[in-house]
Formats: sequence, structure tokens, C-alpha cells
Amino acid sequence: MHPLLNIAIRAARRAGDGIARQAKRLDHLTVTAKQRNDFVTEADQQAEQVIIETVRKAYPDHAFLAEESGASGSSDTCWIIDPLDGTTNFIHGVPQFAVSIAVQVAGRLEHGVIYDPMRQELFTASRGNGAFLDDRRIRVSACRHLRDGLIATGLPYRDFTHIDAYFGMLRQIMLESSGIRRAGSAALDLAWVACGRHDGFWELGLQPWDIAAGMLLVQEAGGVTGNLHGQPRCLDEGNIVAGNPAMFAALVREIGPHLEQR
Repeated sequence: MHPLLNIAIRAARRAGDGIARQAKRLDHLTVTAKQRNDFVTEADQQAEQVIIETVRKAYPDHAFLAEESGASGSSDTCWIIDPLDGTTNFIHGVPQFAVSIAVQVAGRLEHGVIYDPMRQELFTASRGNGAFLDDRRIRVSACRHLRDGLIATGLPYRDFTHIDAYFGMLRQIMLESSGIRRAGSAALDLAWVACGRHDGFWELGLQPWDIAAGMLLVQEAGGVTGNLHGQPRCLDEGNIVAGNPAMFAALVREIGPHLEQR
């Protein structure tokens, strides 16, 4: 195992264990609204601190891009961190949230970890070495047709500028697929695409820490990620489509007609 991935796993597990303990005392948590429908808790902040401290102990010169503390440091190696992806679920006691950590080297994603502390499932990937759930190699689904596909998405909840276009996409995918799921954690949605639980995924308006680790997982599991036009720029744009090659192409094709509304 690559040393960077090993540290990422250690940091994710440490943070996740703290989150799991906090999940048992939700009535004692302090919750702060960063903006409309965007919350942060003590659990988010403490988990991020644990991750950064764990990484810095091993790599004091590396840079960070973290959801709560922002960008820090200057290095070719950057750790992209979402300490608790799915905070709204966490606040309400819905057990669908995760720790997401990606390592970017010279602008390219090289390692990714998504840890589900409630199920104790660890998703990992390193570029060129495949994707794994715990110690088992995972692959994207073999579903070939959208009509048979179970598709994950995320509903707009902060920025409603393009809500009409999104609802057009949603309606089209509802009509063409076998079902849609909105679970509330983009990191886990992508991890579940990587292991074949979902056949595809799309969402608008995400941040790099929401999707960086999940993108690498999908790619290393044999899938494809891209923006709404099918181009590989989703990390910067924040709009993402993911799935096996056939499902990715089908989703881009169905979403395409609604892009002019944006």
C-alpha cells in the first residue's frame, strides 16, 4: 500500500470513529448555519482537525483544501478533505454520511478514501491500482441500458438558480431509468457507483471536497466521470456525471437537451 494512502486511511478512520461517537449524542451538539441549508457541527470541525493533524504528523509540508478551514499551505501534494459529507443527514440522525479524503499530486488525483463510519465500510483507490471496498476489489455495474439502471442524484438545496433545468433532467431520468435515489451524500453516492450499488450518478453545484475521492474510486473501478457535457472538467466545475461507460454516455445524452436552460 502506498504510504500516502495508508495515512489517508488512518486519518479517515480516526475522524470517522469520532463522528460515530458524536452521532450518539446529537442532542448535545452545537449546530451553526454557514448559509441557507448549509450547516456545520462540532463533529465536522473536530473531524477535520483530526485529519489535518494526522496528515501533518507524517507530511508537515503538504497543502490542504478542506471544507471547513479552506486552503492552506503550498505544495505539489494537496489533501482534499470533506470531514463529514452529509452533515444534514448527520444532524437528523440519518445514518448516511462519510469522511472523504483525496490526495492530489501535481494537479492529478492519485489516492482516495471514503469511510462510512456507521457501516464501517472503507472505500479506497490509488491511481493504476484499482478500487477496493475493505480488502475486496470492486467494479462498476455491468448495467448496459438506462431503462434498467438505478441512478443516484442530489437535489439542489442552496443555489436554486438552475432549478428548472435540474427538474427537466430529473423528469427525463425518472422516465428513462428504473429508479432514482437521493441519499444526501455525494461521496457515498460515488462510492456506491464504484461498487455497483448505483449504476450512475449526477449532481450540480458540488465542491472539490465533495467529489475528489469519489471520482478516483469510480475511475479505478472501471467507470467514467465528467461534467454535464461529458468532458473531464467536473472537479473544477462542480457538476458531475458518473457511471460505467454505457451508463455515463446515456446520462450525458439525456441531460444534454436541458443544458441550454442553464
